Amino acid sequence: MAKVPVQDGIFSWPSAEPKLLGGRCKDCGTYNFPFQTGCPACGGTGIEKVELASRGTLWTWTTQNYPPPVPPFVGAVGDDFEPYAAGYVELPGQIRVAARLLESDPEKLAIGMEMELRIVRLGTDEKGNEVMTFAFAPAGA
Repeated sequence: MAKVPVQDGIFSWPSAEPKLLGGRCKDCGTYNFPFQTGCPACGGTGIEKVELASRGTLWTWTTQNYPPPVPPFVGAVGDDFEPYAAGYVELPGQIRVAARLLESDPEKLAIGMEMELRIVRLGTDEKGNEVMTFAFAPAGA
């Protein structure tokens, strides 16, 4: 079974040290993720593709205790659903990224804690490929 990214161009793939792929406006310096051709801050179109930091700090988070609407949610529903944490990770000097968190125990999460990027299995596509996505985990976990 092959491993494929959930979306082309969202993170470096394959890579021993994956990075999220975003954009930086040449006019005002604003970062965006995922990459987009227009700047959300100044409307500029001189956007360069950049690798984003793979470590940052947990800016805020919450626990998802019930399945989100299907679609777009991809995952177990009903009795097979397992609560998970989602949050924003602030990448230093760049941007805050919304992401799933690999730790969901509220006792083990704290705003300001160091987080690191991970590439994890999301599911299987119609061709039998293992679909991979990004998430963040507490640094060193």
